Amino acid sequence: MLRSCCVWPELALLRPGKEVAAASRPFALASFTLGLMEIQEQVALGPLTTLGVGGPARYFAAARTESDIHSALEFAREEGPPLFVLGGGSNLVVGDEGWPGLVLKIEIAGINVRTEDGRTLFEAGAGEDWDTLVALAVAENCAGIECLSGIPGTVGGTPVQNVGAYGQDVSETIIRVRAIEARDGSVHEFTNSECGFAYRTSRFNTVDRGRFIITRVTFSLAENGRPKVEYADLKKHFAGQERPTLAETREAVRAIRYQKAMLVVEGDDDARSAGSFFKNPVIDVSHYERIAAEAKRRGLTVPKYSAGDMHVKVPAAWLVEQSGIQKGFTLGRVGISRRHTLAIVNRGGANAADVLALKELVQQRVREKFGIELQPEPVFVGVQPERQPLTLATSD
Repeated sequence: MLRSCCVWPELALLRPGKEVAAASRPFALASFTLGLMEIQEQVALGPLTTLGVGGPARYFAAARTESDIHSALEFAREEGPPLFVLGGGSNLVVGDEGWPGLVLKIEIAGINVRTEDGRTLFEAGAGEDWDTLVALAVAENCAGIECLSGIPGTVGGTPVQNVGAYGQDVSETIIRVRAIEARDGSVHEFTNSECGFAYRTSRFNTVDRGRFIITRVTFSLAENGRPKVEYADLKKHFAGQERPTLAETREAVRAIRYQKAMLVVEGDDDARSAGSFFKNPVIDVSHYERIAAEAKRRGLTVPKYSAGDMHVKVPAAWLVEQSGIQKGFTLGRVGISRRHTLAIVNRGGANAADVLALKELVQQRVREKFGIELQPEPVFVGVQPERQPLTLATSD
């Protein structure tokens, strides 16, 4: 494999085309080229995540084409470093030791809009900013993803976790996912049913975790469709207004997310997080009834939502608050957002160990009080619990 190499004393890289203050730049100590792609060494990963913690990547590269991905896979197979696929870094906790292999940041761009069988299809590169796609869909008056406004990250991460919020999931509109198989470089296209979507899961983070690298996603949206206003916060926002527009719904969602520190805003330390850190647990009805009976003796009502098959979903935020951890709780350099109980935030200078300590404290409190084990939502890289296979991991 032909390479050219150079060593730079202070090579700064954050995102192509984006200038940042020198103090916030991660450093790459050396680089070499692999085909048309540059591979850098010892690049800090913390600045590439919204949480802002984590050590360096042994190797780092940005893939702007499927050909770049094939080159990276060839490098990983020949040289042996484990591969981690990075999207927007918004749902990610990187360990303090970093990643010992190659971090491949997916930057495949482009959005194609076309009409097919009365629906409007939006085909987007996996590296496109998710909220940019939502904004375009709303501007084109196409319904189906408006309630997912303001979610940080890239398009490629959305099918992996079946991203959802405020009454919508991407599984409702995804019709095709294009991906490259890491093992042999073969290209696959999956229909909606082949993606195996369920609550915050898909085949890409369960049975086929680490097997595929997503390159493009196609969404089928309803032109001139009505917005989905079913979530309680949205109903409250639009109380007395019969027919909000898609644009009004998008702005309402973004406003609600901002109020909960779930909108990434420069300078807002409550937004320096990995988003909602814990999933809403699904428990069987008998377990819920035991919890509800105990809560009733204390004058409380445990909120729940049907999850089918004699199961209910309980809001993780309610469980955390009732276990004694409130908004604004602080543990050293990390804490709970002052505006959202499920967001663990970096108060400044935190490391991954600090984040894990607070995560474990929250889980312990909820487990002791309710007998429920809260499951974390972010991807963990280089820390326990490991959420990736030995040779390939993905993040949105």
